[in-house]
Amino acid sequence: MLKVSRQPSGEPEIFHSIQGEGVSAGTPTVFLRLATCNLVCTWCDTRYTWDWRNFDYADGVVEMALDEVESRILAFGRPRLVITGGEPLLQQAVLAPLVASLAGQGFYCEVETNGTIVPSPEMIEGIAQWNVSPKLENSGNMTRAREVPDALSAFGHMDTAYFKFVVVAPPDVDEVAAIVARYGLASERVMLMPEGVTAEAMKERGRWVAEACVERGFSFSPRLHILLWGDERGR
Repeated sequence: MLKVSRQPSGEPEIFHSIQGEGVSAGTPTVFLRLATCNLVCTWCDTRYTWDWRNFDYADGVVEMALDEVESRILAFGRPRLVITGGEPLLQQAVLAPLVASLAGQGFYCEVETNGTIVPSPEMIEGIAQWNVSPKLENSGNMTRAREVPDALSAFGHMDTAYFKFVVVAPPDVDEVAAIVARYGLASERVMLMPEGVTAEAMKERGRWVAEACVERGFSFSPRLHILLWGDERGR
């Protein structure tokens, strides 16, 4: 059974929208949001997928059979899927058969991950794109929790992996540069994304983040869903 995030309506968080972030921003996509995470980011905008001190697990999570999940995904008629969370790779043993089935039907499957878990060979085979978002000190996580050398090295050797860093203040960019150098990440696969859940915050931070991208040779990631719909779920 797959632990899927539940929307306030009670329905599983499987929806169709545009990708708001990263290298695929603007692309029409089906989203599958999974529950549970192994990090506790202070600025996380999906705390309802893992923060069981402030959210009720029974209300926030629905356990679903893979065939039901697949049926809901196929119903949108869009052969592109983003698996997000939470941290999807916590459930990769259960997830792998679903990914294999969808990839076999021509789906372009992406995974959004915090880069702390080494993906299994079965997952690697079925995933066309890895959207890796290593966490910085600004996330509030301990270094040993947010930076796992074996996992980052594994992703660093994949030509299907892109790296998106959430930045809050200008010193964060130096931390990103250090991680890029430490793991030999290709700068053309590195993106900086300003943290924020309002259009105003994105615009304010976006200016200096864009300047940092020009200076460092990184790419800029927007948050289109925030600019268009704010912090509305299912978007």
